[in-house]
Amino acid sequence: MAHTPAPHILVVDDDPSMRALMGEYLEENELRVSTAASGAEMARVLQDQIIDLVILDLRLPGEDGMHLARDLRATTKIPVIIVTGKRDEADRVMGLEIAADDYMTKPFSNRELLARIRAVLRRCQANAEALAASRPSQRRAYRFAGWELNLLARRLTAPQGHRVELSNGEFNLLLALCEAPQRALTRDQLLELSRLHGAEVYDRSIDVQILRLRRKIEVDASAPQFIRTERGVGYLFDAQVEALN
Repeated sequence: MAHTPAPHILVVDDDPSMRALMGEYLEENELRVSTAASGAEMARVLQDQIIDLVILDLRLPGEDGMHLARDLRATTKIPVIIVTGKRDEADRVMGLEIAADDYMTKPFSNRELLARIRAVLRRCQANAEALAASRPSQRRAYRFAGWELNLLARRLTAPQGHRVELSNGEFNLLLALCEAPQRALTRDQLLELSRLHGAEVYDRSIDVQILRLRRKIEVDASAPQFIRTERGVGYLFDAQVEALN
């Protein structure tokens, strides 16, 4: 069966020794780690990688770390742990007011950092599961690139206005992808989210369903624009998805 990848942590700190120290320790504890020394590097990593949590040092030379934190919170739902060397209550309050998920003051131990990361990830996972559990009653449809997936009628309408027939498995799979756009999902996750049961419960059945779905929504199924293969992980739905409540 497909292996669920470890959470991916982004450490943003201008001190190379701190980045190396935190990165090595977190990797030793079964977390994936990327690092950045500036806001620009952080933006590049966020564009290229699926990040589960950001550790952001507010004291980056020549940059307003609080501004970076605000932008991160405004544009993503990625949890953020703010770090600073300044023992200033005003910084702490401001950080929490912009909805940072946690706040740490240097110096701190790697064990404490790991414990806080795990706690934040647990909270975020619980919130995500609660949101997923409420999805049938809160969503009417999803739209992406002119396509519309009607959840009540279980109907897919193409940008040209005609209906595209989907099997039950194809519909559930597309629904699962629309509910997690821009996120790499393993085959196990897709099996669970798309509720493919019975004789279909083996991870390669997802590959068959993906191929069939690509043939119906992609211009060229051999060079997909929407349902991208993430090598070593699974699949990613590369589309801007609008949810209609």
